[in-house]
Amino acid sequence: MDHKIMRALLSVTDKSGLVEFAKGLAEMGATIISTGGTAKALRAGGLEVVDVAEVTGFPEMLDGRVKTLHPRVHGGILARRDDPSHRAQLAEHHIAPIDLVCVNLYAFEATVAREGCTFADAIENIDIGGPCLIRASAKNHNDVAVVTDPSDYAGILAEMRASGGEVSLATRRRLAAKAFRLTNRYDRAIADYMERQV
Repeated sequence: MDHKIMRALLSVTDKSGLVEFAKGLAEMGATIISTGGTAKALRAGGLEVVDVAEVTGFPEMLDGRVKTLHPRVHGGILARRDDPSHRAQLAEHHIAPIDLVCVNLYAFEATVAREGCTFADAIENIDIGGPCLIRASAKNHNDVAVVTDPSDYAGILAEMRASGGEVSLATRRRLAAKAFRLTNRYDRAIADYMERQV
């Protein structure tokens, strides 16, 4: 099955290397979907960006707490491309597949390590949408490349350039394992912090 990257969702806290990565994806024909500050940074870098609100039909809401938690996002990520029923449901609900998800998380550990960090500050820096996107993409790594680390950008672009815009299953599986390690570490840091507050 063709695994060319046609639509990529980018939503990152750490914006290092972001514009260069997105430009590389766009040069190979990928449509870039993004949110909030990431979309702003990409546009400032000269890229065309589709706001996630255009995909979902809903604005970002609740001070940014709800952006990507929507069937038009998660359906596009979780649909199995080799399943005719999944493809039919995507078509029925006008959902386009998402082939690459690039997400890194709110800097929870850095936030709680800051002098004067309040409990309320800590809670607001618990990322919800990011881990959901990462876990969904990693679960469906057979069809989706999940990118959580800027140090992987160059290698992914090199692979795509060498393969006509595709990311191999071996790479997708390696990235999925890395993604699950990230969400595990992130949840552990939050749990450790919460236990210290009891």
